[in-house]
Amino acid sequence: MIKSLFLLIPIIILWGCEKSFDNVIDVSTENFQVTSVTHKESYDLKNPGDSVLSVRIKFTRVSQLGQVFFDVIASDNSVLNPAPIEMFDISDNLFSAQFNLKREFPNGKYILNFTTVGTTGLKNLVATSSFDFNNGQDNVAPFLSNLNIPDSIPREQSFIFNIEAFDSNGLNDINKVFFELYRPDGSIVEIDPGSGLTEFLMHDDGNFEVFGDSVAGDGIYSFKNLFAVTAPNGNWKFVFQAEDRSDSLSNIIEHFMIVY
Repeated sequence: MIKSLFLLIPIIILWGCEKSFDNVIDVSTENFQVTSVTHKESYDLKNPGDSVLSVRIKFTRVSQLGQVFFDVIASDNSVLNPAPIEMFDISDNLFSAQFNLKREFPNGKYILNFTTVGTTGLKNLVATSSFDFNNGQDNVAPFLSNLNIPDSIPREQSFIFNIEAFDSNGLNDINKVFFELYRPDGSIVEIDPGSGLTEFLMHDDGNFEVFGDSVAGDGIYSFKNLFAVTAPNGNWKFVFQAEDRSDSLSNIIEHFMIVY
């Protein structure tokens, strides 16, 4: 099924997630108007014909265009194409291009960013769209192991703990690793009181100063914590779990820590 998606008509914008060019985006002197973006709503590599992403973008005939490109942003926010993919005018400002989808790419929702180069040489983000991608591999839930955490800790002393996450579909299939924390009286700790949010996200981003993680992307997720002087003494329970991009949950690891 072909899907037409929402369009952005001449705007002044800086794309906050990823950008393809170093130039400041400015369309004040350009004339672009997108009329349609078309591609399939979803791609599943269990169907061999879905290995090629075919994309078209249509502009009005009066649009003053030089070149048109797009980028493929995966569900883990990585840019899959090493360089912007150039699209070619196949008929009256209808541009087309293809991109090969691979089994090692993560499952989930993908974003396409369309960029133009006008007659003045400026680069402009003119449209975005999305599709769902399944890499065709049988999904296997992630697995947690090798928890490294103290058995006891005094209040007001900072400490770091970490856990290893594995996924046979690839580390980029892991959506999140988290823990829930229970007080000695059995009540669960909320991230913000009254929010109802109880999952504390662990990090594998190499940010040691903030989260205590040493190496980004190695599958070891870390967290830096401190129990305040007002925290009750006693046996606190940590419950660790991971979730992949297909919403499958890992095994559960529990740990009790004495806070004094």
